[in-house]
Parts: sequence; structure tokens; C-alpha cells
Amino acid sequence: MITPLETTLLGIMMMVIMLGMGASMTWRDFMLAFRKPRGIIVGLTSQFLVMPALGFALAMALGLPPAMAVGLILIACMPGGTTSNIFAYFSKGVLALSIMMTTASTMVAVVMVPILLTFYSGLAGIGAEFVIPAGNVAQVLVVLLVPTALGMVLRKVNPNIGATVELIGSLMGVVVILFLIVTWVPRNYQMLLDTGAPFYVATIGIGLAGMLFGYWFARTLRQDPNRARTISLETGIQNGPLAVLVITLSFTGEMQQDVLFIPVLYSLFIVLSSTLVTIWYRRNATREELARDAAKVRN
Repeated sequence: MITPLETTLLGIMMMVIMLGMGASMTWRDFMLAFRKPRGIIVGLTSQFLVMPALGFALAMALGLPPAMAVGLILIACMPGGTTSNIFAYFSKGVLALSIMMTTASTMVAVVMVPILLTFYSGLAGIGAEFVIPAGNVAQVLVVLLVPTALGMVLRKVNPNIGATVELIGSLMGVVVILFLIVTWVPRNYQMLLDTGAPFYVATIGIGLAGMLFGYWFARTLRQDPNRARTISLETGIQNGPLAVLVITLSFTGEMQQDVLFIPVLYSLFIVLSSTLVTIWYRRNATREELARDAAKVRN
């Protein structure tokens, strides 16, 4: 279980993350995105149509108990996480597309996440005691859009301050995940040791399957390899800390700990799996660059 102090700190850190995300954007970015929206549309389709269905299917196929199923479905319905921007950068992806997808998915999530969560929780037959109120989700997302808008204003008023806030927000995305791991894992290490394989399959599989689908779905719709890799990371890397925050506001006691289990495990393993995928993507991007350079020399 996360303590009230940790919940408060998590909320503050999420505010800083969203402030940094807003500071990375300008109104010009939105205008450019609307002129060439295909990449964002592909990403949003993967994010809000495929990932929730995948989370539901995994929960049912693995026979997860209600509390764990709720946690997995919630993770699958979440918008993209800001750490995807860092991984997109190091994978030589299209950073601007990654940031736009994170911002767009967070805004769309205000409407889509409550709807998807209610639908899939009902489809899974989850009891009322484990249902996360749609109002809690919408309230958290709306509140987090305020610092996002403020960050955009800071970027407009003073680009230097905006760039600094953007950097702090990006780093805070990593700090939040480390914070969850450092504060939660030591208190629950015995639970981790006693956890069966299906739970690890669910937490690792949801991220990897999302990345795999995101890449090939983007390629099928004629996105170039760099954009496809960006969409892949954005699809598989969900906003785990946001899911944790929603759960801490919706449950208490032992029930809170049970529902938190999958989101915290996901936040741990998505960093590891994303690192491996990023290394693979970076090698592919480098090889493609060398091939293009060699072709230019031959011509």
C-alpha cells in the first residue's frame, strides 16, 4: 500500500511531469500536427482501441483475480507515458511525433479512459467493489491538463524557462518510476517472490505486445520506419504512475495494495523492456542511416 505522504508526493511529481510536457509544445506544433495527422491518428487508434482490448484479453486468458484484472485493464486504458519521449529520443525516433502523441492521448483520455474502463470492467464481470469510478479517472486527468496548459504558456512567454521546465518534466518521468520502485518494492518483496508466472506474463506482455502491434500497424499504414518505431514505443509505454495515482484515490487498505500490484509491476518491467527495445531500434536506425549514406555515395 502507498502511504498518504507518498500519494501526495506522487501527485506533485505528476504535476511537474505534465508541466514539462506542456512546456515542450507550442501552438505551432498543434497546427503542424493537424496538417499531417496520420501518425497521431495511427497512434491514438493503437492506444485506445487495441491496448484496452489487449489488456482485457490477457486478463481473461490468464485468469487473473478481479483486483489484478482491474489493475491490468486500467494500465491498458491509460494514455501514453512521458518516459516514451525519452526512449523515442534515444531510439533515434521522431521526438516531435512522440511528444504530440503523448499530449494528444492525454487530452483524449479525459473522455476515452472512463468509457473504456467502464466497458471492459463490465465485460470482465468485475464486481462493484473493484470498479474504479469513472469520475475519479476523469477528475485526475482534467486536473493534470491544467499544468499542461500552463507549461505551454511558459514556453510562449519565455522559451528559456520553458526549455528548463521541459527538461525537468522529462527527467521527473524517470524519477517517478524509480520512486514507485524504491518505496513499494521493499515493503512487498515477499509478494513479488510468491507471485506466479501469469502475473509476470501480464505485466511484461502488455507492454511488449503493444510495442509490437504499434510498429507493424504503423508500417501497414505506410509510416516510415522511424515514425513506426516512435508509434511502437508510444503505444507500449503507458502512463503507469497515473494509473497508480488513480488507484490510490479510489481504494484503501488491502484492496488498494492488490489493485496496485499490476500497475507497479508494469512500471518496473516497462523500463527494462523499453530499454532493450530502444537499443534494438537504435541499431536498426543506425543501420538504415548507413545504408542511405552508402546509396548516396554510389549515386
